Amino acid sequence: MSVLRSLLFVPGDSERKQAKGLTTDADALILDLEDSVAPERLLAARAMVYEFLQGERERARQRLWVRVNALSSGRLFEDLAAVLPGRPAGIVLPKVDAYEDIERVARSLEALEAGQGLLVGSTPLLVIATETPAGLLALPGYARAAAAHTSSARRLTGLTWGMEDLSAAVGARVKFDAAGMLRPTFQLARTGCLLAAAAIGVAAIDGVYTEFRNAEGLRRESDEARGDGFTGKLAIHPDQIPVINEVFTPTEAEVQWAHRVVRAFQGAAGAGVTQLDGQMIDRPHWLQAQRILASVNDTRSRP
Repeated sequence: MSVLRSLLFVPGDSERKQAKGLTTDADALILDLEDSVAPERLLAARAMVYEFLQGERERARQRLWVRVNALSSGRLFEDLAAVLPGRPAGIVLPKVDAYEDIERVARSLEALEAGQGLLVGSTPLLVIATETPAGLLALPGYARAAAAHTSSARRLTGLTWGMEDLSAAVGARVKFDAAGMLRPTFQLARTGCLLAAAAIGVAAIDGVYTEFRNAEGLRRESDEARGDGFTGKLAIHPDQIPVINEVFTPTEAEVQWAHRVVRAFQGAAGAGVTQLDGQMIDRPHWLQAQRILASVNDTRSRP
């Protein structure tokens, strides 16, 4: 998946909020058919999302993703059939209980793509991996499962995490301690998502910050997420986009450091270790430099 710093949820049944989303600098809009749409509005939302994709896909500067309903809801496959002809940039898959759920959805996408004349395998998946207790417990097995299920592994381009549904499932009344730190269950979810994403080589996207009027809190949480290794963050309000984009865009100092690391290795005649400013640098430094430069190049290449 190309680097996505900011991914803004937009209700699938709100033309006003969809139009507002197009005016933001979000890297992606997630047109939502799940939590933000009442069951009685789902049919209308599917039609609206399809029309929006048809009308805006080619001219929108954002990548247009769709969050479908969970596999356990019984509505997922109808969601996919309704929106896939609109050729979304990808599908956000919520409330995953096991990696096998991802594989099942991937195989359904193969059939739908073939039926629509689309390139089979062209619709990537971003998985919300921690919304159920079973999903959280399944994360350590993702690397082995991805190696065994090539259909889903080719599509799986990112993992993200969520705690609102998880807190309801476990009956948690408190998600943060007195110091504002995540309590153990939710810290496990966040860390598990990050490590699973790294283990299978996909993007790790941090979850939402629900206090959308608290820019300082959002900046603090985004800084922590980027420092830990997340590459982007979900958003629930347009006002969150500038902060998220700023935090997840490498600074000029970081870019210059990355260029210097690359040049140092280019001058090291194939050696795995070299020095920069009197300090030893090795392959992990080179990898980090490559990630920084790839992120910058991807961002600058967008319209």
